Amino acid sequence: MAMIGAMVGAGNIWRFPYVMGDNGGGAFVLAFLVLLFLLAVPGLMAEVALGRYTNKGVIGAFRDVLGPGGMVGLGVIVLLVNIALMSYYSPLIGWTLYYAVHSLLFTFTASGFEAGAFMDTFFANSALMIGLHTIVMGSIAAILILGIRRGVERLVVYAVPALVIALVVMTIRGLTLPGASEGITFMFSVDWGALAASETWIAALGQALFSTGLGWGIALTVGSYLREYDDVPLGGGVFTALGESSIGILAALAIFPIVFAVGVEPDAGAGLAFVSLVQVFPEIPLGGLVAILFFVGFFLATFTSGLLITEVSVTTVSEETRLDRTQTVLAVCGGIWLLGIPSAYSADILDFLDFVFGNWGLPLATLAIIGVIGWVLGPKRLRMLAVNRNAGIYVGKWWDPVIKYVIPAVMLFIMGYFAWENFREPEMIAGMFVLVLFPIIGYAIMSVVEGRGEKPGTTEVTGGDD
Repeated sequence: MAMIGAMVGAGNIWRFPYVMGDNGGGAFVLAFLVLLFLLAVPGLMAEVALGRYTNKGVIGAFRDVLGPGGMVGLGVIVLLVNIALMSYYSPLIGWTLYYAVHSLLFTFTASGFEAGAFMDTFFANSALMIGLHTIVMGSIAAILILGIRRGVERLVVYAVPALVIALVVMTIRGLTLPGASEGITFMFSVDWGALAASETWIAALGQALFSTGLGWGIALTVGSYLREYDDVPLGGGVFTALGESSIGILAALAIFPIVFAVGVEPDAGAGLAFVSLVQVFPEIPLGGLVAILFFVGFFLATFTSGLLITEVSVTTVSEETRLDRTQTVLAVCGGIWLLGIPSAYSADILDFLDFVFGNWGLPLATLAIIGVIGWVLGPKRLRMLAVNRNAGIYVGKWWDPVIKYVIPAVMLFIMGYFAWENFREPEMIAGMFVLVLFPIIGYAIMSVVEGRGEKPGTTEVTGGDD
């Protein structure tokens, strides 16, 4: 449940429907599901298994595999990417909070409401956006201080079912509208021309990786809290993937029948949820209640994701310092809040950082995690010692080359593709800056730290696939 709560957020409720709308509907869904189970699920299994195998956070897990030294800085790369992602994800959670509050006030069904003007006014109010960012990070800090069981677990076991119920109710309401069947047709009829287009597969690949959180360090961190004989393939891989993809498709089912029923274009892009869908609520019976269901569910989804993204940094920093949990939470959340102010101040900065870290930062972090498993620890070793231990689904030898060769090659392809597509653009320059600077920072930090002496309890894992 924690994994699904972490993965289901803006990537599923906001991003999945509009990317589907931009890339052919059913063709995109088919490509997404293929890539989800070919790449993302094996990768999630590996990341969860590494966390359980070492029982450590990101840096501690890398130290156990690589031994003490500067190369442990690969774990710092994951930590830096994670913090950077959360710095602009927190303002986005603030957006959903703002819309959730206004849905409760029935703003969207009030006479004379204009969705575009409402959003423009909101984005122009930098003080309000920074204030929402502050509320979000303060709330996340308060829950994380309570710990995994008293804080995170108590929230996700209620928030995830509440989100599903909200989407189901919204879907049922949408399907009763005249013309809603066109939305179902759009979602599940495959345009074979679109399926043959490389753009569809690139978009589906990005969505499969983004929505599952592969490489964020979330799966590794959650895995480190698992018991010795928990089922990794079923729980950490298949169940998580089915859960998050089902909610993404359910979100699309909740949105597209309503969108088609009132004649809104499905390829409205990133504004589908915040502008186009908001225009729909006054046009349908009980639209105010439907708006509440959608935006409150949307907020719960993004907030639980933010909670688990931040927990990655909290767990790692707590292990690597002498700070207690409360001090660590305050330090991490304070740092993320400070770094997130520019993204809260300007939506353009948020979009820029999302593009940079989504296309270069995340693949780099994924490459670090999967690369260490595939080329140092050895996929066969991890599969035998952690993945298949007490597994309800046996993972065979096919898994080894996927981890060692396929996923790293795909990460390199993603970085190269977007570098080529954005050659000499500011986004590419920033991406190259991240690719060069983050490894240098990580290596430098851990060279200094490890040079002071090996941390207690450190063990080196060697031998590759032997």
